[in-house]
Amino acid sequence: MGYVERIREAVEYVGRRAPLPPRVGVVLGSGLGEFAERVEEQAVIAYEDIPHFRKVSVAGHAGRLVLGRVGGVPTAVLQGRYHFYEGHDILDVVFPVRVLGMLGVRSLLLTNAAGGIGKELRPGDLMIIRDHINLMGLNPLRGANDERLGPRFPDMSAVYDPGLQEIIAAAQEEIGRTPKRGVYLALSGPSYETPAEIRMLAALGADAVGMSTVPEAICARHMGLRVAGISCVTNLAAGISKQPLSHREVTETAERVKSDFMRLLELVIPKFA
Repeated sequence: MGYVERIREAVEYVGRRAPLPPRVGVVLGSGLGEFAERVEEQAVIAYEDIPHFRKVSVAGHAGRLVLGRVGGVPTAVLQGRYHFYEGHDILDVVFPVRVLGMLGVRSLLLTNAAGGIGKELRPGDLMIIRDHINLMGLNPLRGANDERLGPRFPDMSAVYDPGLQEIIAAAQEEIGRTPKRGVYLALSGPSYETPAEIRMLAALGADAVGMSTVPEAICARHMGLRVAGISCVTNLAAGISKQPLSHREVTETAERVKSDFMRLLELVIPKFA
């Protein structure tokens, strides 16, 4: 079975359980999954029940697709993601986003937990992604292109939609936060970066670093979706912080900011539609 046919089989399965075709999609990163509980009129599907989805193995990722409404808008929420560093093929990593696009999602919000590099960033900040740098060593569009998904050479000059960025910035001000924007840089992981690597990434213009999001953003733009991104800065990167890095710190910081994060998403999702 071809890749597009697998996407369609997953779409057909999900579509039979979706109350309405979703207009907005959300991917929830490490420690940020609790927002899915705020979705109204929920229909919940475990990833392992959806044809061709993979099982999630990383702590802080529930591995469920939650369909329903946020602020009255039909929304699909991916409660957790699987990663390239887990050993998945990159086409599998982006498969859930492809499914959302074919389900009818036109605006996609990607969230992640990231290490802060930019001098203005502090743990607990919710950085609006204005651009990205792909240093994962691969591109999810490599290989034969299927025009049913998108063009061979998609433009990436404005991956993160300026209008959606403004919506997020206004919502941050509404909840009493100063909007911060920056460049997210993706590495393959799973080891955290060395201090020397962080100095290199800072020189390249990165404000935050993580191990996800970029492949999904590329594929969403390939399909013509509007894309926005928020990085929850859960720690300062190696060499900036004097403390050893750990996934526990990631989830603890996400827990600390979850109230603001969930309020932010409740404000922006209806406007994304």
